[in-house]
Amino acid sequence: MPRGDKSKYTDKQKRQAEHIAESYESRGTPENVAESRAWATVNKESGGGNKSGSGRGVPDNTESSKKGGRIGGAASASRTAAERSASAKKAAATRKRNKEAKA
Repeated sequence: MPRGDKSKYTDKQKRQAEHIAESYESRGTPENVAESRAWATVNKESGGGNKSGSGRGVPDNTESSKKGGRIGGAASASRTAAERSASAKKAAATRKRNKEAKA
């Protein structure tokens, strides 16, 4: 199986990777980086492709996803509205500057 071949992954794993990648892209991550992170996440949680045989799979460990959700909410909740707004404005300016630099 060549590197990058996704044939050994289940349909569920492919859907998970697609959703994770979409989430990263919606937050401004480049498409190729988002896809790479998505598959790394799927591999970490499920142990890689599970399509080798019936009943031989290992249960998924979704602890990292739960932890990430908790941490993300706590981090933004501890900042004031003004701090969050300033951070968002700075990020928007950076994205705009990077987009203009590419063009």
